[in-house]
Amino acid sequence: MTETGDRRPLASRNTRWAGAIARWMASRTITPNQISKGSMVAAALAGGAFILAGQSAGGMRIVCLLSAALFCQLRLLCNLFDGMVAVEGGKGEPDGPFWNEFPDRVADLLILAGIGYGIGTPGLGWAAAAFAILTAYVRELGRATGIPSDFSGPMAKQHRMATVTAAAVISLLEPLWQGHNEVLTIALWAVALGAALTAIRRGRTLVRRLKEVG
Repeated sequence: MTETGDRRPLASRNTRWAGAIARWMASRTITPNQISKGSMVAAALAGGAFILAGQSAGGMRIVCLLSAALFCQLRLLCNLFDGMVAVEGGKGEPDGPFWNEFPDRVADLLILAGIGYGIGTPGLGWAAAAFAILTAYVRELGRATGIPSDFSGPMAKQHRMATVTAAAVISLLEPLWQGHNEVLTIALWAVALGAALTAIRRGRTLVRRLKEVG
């Protein structure tokens, strides 16, 4: 069971480097489900790095922030290649739809809650994670009713990861103004509010489409 016509539009999917890596993976014993599970490992490492960054200073903080940014991007690469290996590589598995979605929800939770604990406001981290999961819930609810998936933003998955990755890198400059965790705090608020707006927007679109087909 594979999905071919209802996929998140990604420009990177059509690049030569992505195609080459996906073909290499497909020619090995690597399965799409293994890649999907790997995204949870990357997210756990990113969340842990964010927690440590919030409690560290100096060189250790730099290492943690760079590691967090790297693992956030690795999570996205896993999300890219699991689909490419499954669809373009023809290695889709019967339980693929579960592993295509479940790890993403876990990854959002681990990363966003990790930022919250790192900056000392775990409630904000959990709120951001909850709204992020809600955006996916509305999308999947629409698909369950026969409506094409709505991948719109302003804070879809790729936007969330871009925001927290950029925040991790910009946070390296905080010593210039004797700051600590301000950038990550702003980024987490942006993700929480943006994801809430995204869920509302997708919900309104879903209701409209259901009325149109009804």
